[in-house]
Amino acid sequence: MLDHISLQVADVAASSAFYDAVLAPLGGHRIMDMGVVVGYGTDQQPTFWIGQEATDQPNKEVHVAFRASDRDAVVAFFDAAVAAGAEVLHAPRVFPEYHPHYFGGFVRDPDGNNVEAVCHQPV
Repeated sequence: MLDHISLQVADVAASSAFYDAVLAPLGGHRIMDMGVVVGYGTDQQPTFWIGQEATDQPNKEVHVAFRASDRDAVVAFFDAAVAAGAEVLHAPRVFPEYHPHYFGGFVRDPDGNNVEAVCHQPV
């Protein structure tokens, strides 16, 4: 249903360094870079964008979940986020309250957003 999503960030350089690191284990990479706007995806079409804040109003926390191909990719995403200094919200584990195979790891990005990698496959 979604074509793409974009987050406003306080520091594009810091946020793009964070997303470069955490999206790589999921197969994501920087596709477009216009300085104040950076687009990421897994092929030629960006589906996740970050851009310089356009207003002086504070952003509210956003939750973004990136799909991982397997549980190892969730762990690699989480490890990259922690290495980049992210606050840990939930270490990778099964969340049976969502469904029996929901394996996710949650961190905060440089702007305080709740960012997750999730795998829906059984072990």
